[in-house]
Amino acid sequence: MNEHSSYPQPVQDEDNAAFLSAWREGKILLQRSRSGGPVYFYPRPICPYTGSRDLVAVVASGRGRIVSFSLIHRPNHPSFNDEVPIILAEIVLEEGASLLGRIIAKDVSAVTIGALVETLPVPDASRYPLPTFRLPDAIGKDKGQS
Repeated sequence: MNEHSSYPQPVQDEDNAAFLSAWREGKILLQRSRSGGPVYFYPRPICPYTGSRDLVAVVASGRGRIVSFSLIHRPNHPSFNDEVPIILAEIVLEEGASLLGRIIAKDVSAVTIGALVETLPVPDASRYPLPTFRLPDAIGKDKGQS
């Protein structure tokens, strides 16, 4: 369970249970067809590339690049009010799948399109209910936004 229990929690179902369980351990779980093809995100029962239901899980490296991002100054849930600006970014992972994720950075100006990011290390990752990233040069220096 994440330690910031006032954050809205994702609804777990059969399709995303393995993904959410992996994230609680600080890992991003992708999927692909057992017969091959690219990995993809978000979790679903049928491969969008092959139509196959025979899927395998792939643990992502947790590293990627920012494609686009937005600074959110007026969050739509009160648990985020003391954490603005919230940085929400589209991230393409090294494996090729893209997803939306939060970026934790003390210096918002350091977040740029094309910047490298990596997932938060455990136990920091467990604070957030969905994938959360930081700039690699922040490892060891930045313990996240409070």
